[in-house]
Amino acid sequence: MRTLREAEIGSTVTVVKIRGEGAIRRHIMDMGITKGCQIYVRKVAPLGDPVEITLRGYELSLRKEYAEMVEID
Repeated sequence: MRTLREAEIGSTVTVVKIRGEGAIRRHIMDMGITKGCQIYVRKVAPLGDPVEITLRGYELSLRKEYAEMVEID
């Protein structure tokens, strides 16, 4: 599966699964990233960290490590 880290700029993707365990997984879900959520990839910083996304009507900057834990379709 592809991860959010590999998504192209300007694409809209759907969350399939969130990897990780415990507090880290819960933190990602608390930011609004849940299974079935639509995410628009706005920008990626020159060194790949952070990834700027739009979801549920707000903008969010996501660390590279967290973006690698979100599987997309």
